[in-house]
Amino acid sequence: MSLSEFERVAAQEAHRLTTALGEFYYYDGTGLACVAGIEAAEAVRRLQATPAHGDLIDELLEDPYAYDMDESLHIGGVTSVPGGCVVTQPWGYAPQMPGVLVRLSAGTLCYGLYANPKSGNQGSIARDGTIEGSDLHPGGGPDEGDTSAEVLASYLYQHNAVAYACAFAGLRPTDRRAVAGPPDVWVELPHRDYWSH
Repeated sequence: MSLSEFERVAAQEAHRLTTALGEFYYYDGTGLACVAGIEAAEAVRRLQATPAHGDLIDELLEDPYAYDMDESLHIGGVTSVPGGCVVTQPWGYAPQMPGVLVRLSAGTLCYGLYANPKSGNQGSIARDGTIEGSDLHPGGGPDEGDTSAEVLASYLYQHNAVAYACAFAGLRPTDRRAVAGPPDVWVELPHRDYWSH
């Protein structure tokens, strides 16, 4: 049985994407939001974020857990990639908070990922300002009720949650910089309740 054109293209892109991103041996505690169809500047505008101070970033990167979580959670990086952009936080789950995903996904699609050190990878889907799925397991096996395309993606990106999140949103990064850094821009989010959206 041969692959359909869709399956063949999906498999080729999966190989290209996983090769471009490489292995993430240690990314526990990292949060991502993969946003389709908008560039970094538009993501920053939607989040009403402001540029973060360089000295603070240097100190945070040196020891992010020395900072109060309430403060460090408001700092993140944003990077444009082919197909959209990635919002990243090497030390926290902020990019995957509902209030962030809802703002980013207006008129488009977002896949949020948090590499939870305690319970493994957690995923969320937001489409056009609405959370469509949460407590998902990107890079895990397919779920009951998945479409054939979702089953194929689960197979192609098994054990690779970062690539799965990028692929779900149609992002085509050519290297790992959007995830591993440094981002195009470091920003500070306004202080607000991001858990209710």
